[in-house]
Amino acid sequence: MNDETHRKKHYFSAFELALWLGSLALIGVAFVLWDRVNFLTLCASLIGVTSLIFCAKGNPVGQALIIVFAVLYGVISWMQAYYGEVITYVGMSAPMAVYALVAWLKNPYKGNRAEVKINVLRGREYLLMFLLAAAVTVAFYFILQAFHTANLIPSTVSVTTSFIAVYLTARRSPFYALGYAANDIVLVVLWSLAAVNDLSALSVVICFAVFLVNDVYGFVNWMRMRRRQAVAEEAARG
Repeated sequence: MNDETHRKKHYFSAFELALWLGSLALIGVAFVLWDRVNFLTLCASLIGVTSLIFCAKGNPVGQALIIVFAVLYGVISWMQAYYGEVITYVGMSAPMAVYALVAWLKNPYKGNRAEVKINVLRGREYLLMFLLAAAVTVAFYFILQAFHTANLIPSTVSVTTSFIAVYLTARRSPFYALGYAANDIVLVVLWSLAAVNDLSALSVVICFAVFLVNDVYGFVNWMRMRRRQAVAEEAARG
């Protein structure tokens, strides 16, 4: 068996498989305990957590799955009157995930379509990102207020963290995962508030708690990938 065949056969490490299967199991148990009705929520959660394990590997398949998740999550949020989440995921996250998918496909690492070439952003671009995020936050606050969005403040913060996450994803930065982790924390709070009146929302809380663990791993793995790619490029130069 050559090295290339070995890599394909063992694409996911034992830890990654355990993380993915454990995440699926937790989401399934949460659904059985607190929901049992909203199968759309279950479907979205399973697709979402699957997208994260591929994204953690820098694989464009993850971005394709995020597009599907964003649309499904938008429908779920509409049912809960979280119009901010609808606008954010359907109007912003899904289109930017499409852009990110194209960017990842156009920038494979050494021709390997299953791994994106990681980008290093400069300080000026981070400044631009935060300025854009501030403008988006202010604009969405008034938009969401006009729609009488439930839990306005956390919904607005969710817009901010989502924008930062999708921007960094499209720019192929390892810090995209920290943006999504911050968004996961906001969404745990947001859906915990919904669970006060509707216990079935607890399954969504568990979903985003699981997403948080996966996004933290995504950041760790991307930093590992960045070091590996940097070492390989240094060796090639010299």
